[in-house]
Amino acid sequence: MNPNELNSEVLNTNVKQSLADSIDLSLQRHAINILNIFRFVLSLVFIVSYLYLGKDSIWQGGYAILTFKLSIAYLIFSIFVLLISPLKSDVYRLSLPLQITADIIFIILFMFAAGGITSGLGLLLVIIIVIASLVSNGRLSLFYAAIATIGLLLEQSYRILLENLPPTTYTQPVMLSLSCFATAWLAYSLAKRMQHSEALASARGIDIENLSQVNALITQEMQDGVIVVDENLNIRHNNLQATALLSLAQNSEANFTLTKQAPEIATMFNDWVNGADEKNNSNISISNRELKLRFMPINQLQDSPLSERNAGAVIFIQDLSQIQTAAQQAKLAALGRLTANIAHEIRNPLSAISHANQLLQEDESNSKSTERLLEIVADNIGRIDQIIKDVLELNRRDRTQQELFEISDFLSSFHAQFCAVEKVPNTHFQLDNLSQKTVSFDKRHLTQILWNLCKNGWEHSQKQAGSLKIICSEFSKSGLSIQMIDDGEGVAEQDQSRLFEPFFTTKNTGNGLGLYISRELAEANGAKLKYQALANGSVFILQLKKA
Repeated sequence: MNPNELNSEVLNTNVKQSLADSIDLSLQRHAINILNIFRFVLSLVFIVSYLYLGKDSIWQGGYAILTFKLSIAYLIFSIFVLLISPLKSDVYRLSLPLQITADIIFIILFMFAAGGITSGLGLLLVIIIVIASLVSNGRLSLFYAAIATIGLLLEQSYRILLENLPPTTYTQPVMLSLSCFATAWLAYSLAKRMQHSEALASARGIDIENLSQVNALITQEMQDGVIVVDENLNIRHNNLQATALLSLAQNSEANFTLTKQAPEIATMFNDWVNGADEKNNSNISISNRELKLRFMPINQLQDSPLSERNAGAVIFIQDLSQIQTAAQQAKLAALGRLTANIAHEIRNPLSAISHANQLLQEDESNSKSTERLLEIVADNIGRIDQIIKDVLELNRRDRTQQELFEISDFLSSFHAQFCAVEKVPNTHFQLDNLSQKTVSFDKRHLTQILWNLCKNGWEHSQKQAGSLKIICSEFSKSGLSIQMIDDGEGVAEQDQSRLFEPFFTTKNTGNGLGLYISRELAEANGAKLKYQALANGSVFILQLKKA
């Protein structure tokens, strides 16, 4: 056997043994409490019957005083045992067989004082043996039955000698003795069955508790948020991811409801309960995050799909940005291989073509038509080279170097640099409402995004005072919005859906990668780039998070 398997088996055996021992102690305590109470009540019944009934009771003539003394002694014995029973020491547990033996002796003496086997008190022995079997977990039940049998036979023998009775009077004691043994055996079987049942129940309880802990651990470690709500929209459970995605408050609040913590999700949940198709309305934007929701009813009732939703649900919240990140990583990996091939397979031959074209242009014998053709070749070589540069820049978008800086200072510096390089008058390019907030972004990427957008806006603008504007403001508690506004004709409605597609352009000289690269660089820094048409012009909105 493998040593690991052996150690595991030994460990399981120890756990089972510990579990069995704890069950034995629990069952034994209950039986001891029952025995102590039974002993105390029985002694009181004997005393009360003697005091109020006297000789008319079951006690006979000359043995009435003996009965009273035995009752007092039995009461004192029961009180003494009740006082020491809370100790639960090993000495007390070892004294239990002596206590039960004393109980059997007392009952046989009471039976003798009441007239022997015909008094019916011998049935109390059966009760004592049953309880004693539970106290000892069935281990000493036959021993107690043997003591009771010996006591019954001795009591009947003494009565035969004392009253000169015939030997046939042994019949009833023998039958009662057999009943004691039968009861002891049944009690032993019952005790074993109870132990097995309690062990099984405890083991199942431990399994359920372990399973509950495993489920809680899995739920907490899930990448998706999980919220459990009841029919009143009370949040019964939520994992750490749900707390992070929805910014939930601590569960110490008295009114920890979905309506208060996430009203947008509460509205969608109510629509889902009323029978709305969750597939048509499962995406929602909360705290500048795109979330996908999935509702699952707690009670799976096949006959009534709507009524099962009224009992509550488990809400799974998936952060779409994680899916987008994984897709972007796959795209970047493919793009990396593509750009490597482009650099080797296209750029090197393109350099040779460019060099040959320059040599041909230096030939003085070229005609005007030849020179025009060579210029066309040179222009297209430059265009292809720019496309290669843009694609290579895309491959670097995963290598962001984010840093903290104040957005107003950055935009002021960018404005001055753009106006100087692109020769745009300051009056034509304006900065409004600059926010004094700190952001975390790659400055090189932000510069390229703004340069692409502003250059594109200036080319399409009317090139007059205020034709190009940058407005920076807060759009949420944790987000900033940079708007690049121009007064041009805007983008045709049919082209707006394709605006950020690679190689899509409405200009004859463009390559269609400027807006695509701008959006990719924005997403690489955790920002979003959107387009919005205006009545007079258009605006590109860059939404980024505050630091």
